[in-house]
Amino acid sequence: MFYVVTFDISDDRIRYRVVKVLKGYGYRVQKSVFECPHLTEEKLMRLVRRLEALIDFKTDSIRYYAQCGSCLNKVLISGYGRKPKTEEFGMA
Repeated sequence: MFYVVTFDISDDRIRYRVVKVLKGYGYRVQKSVFECPHLTEEKLMRLVRRLEALIDFKTDSIRYYAQCGSCLNKVLISGYGRKPKTEEFGMA
């Protein structure tokens, strides 16, 4: 499954660590947005656990949006950007 992961993290140190983990699962499309192709349920839950271990639940937020294959063909982009890539990523 293809996931769009967004985050709002106030602490620079924590944000850096979250980004480092996410780079192992996908690619960055905006400062706080990653696209993560080919996440199985197991990989998604591993990612969620890793990120939850880093964030402050009182101030930080991470959202995971599942996208189906036909949804990827309907992505609209205004301005700079490319359609979602679906290649595999190795975990960091």
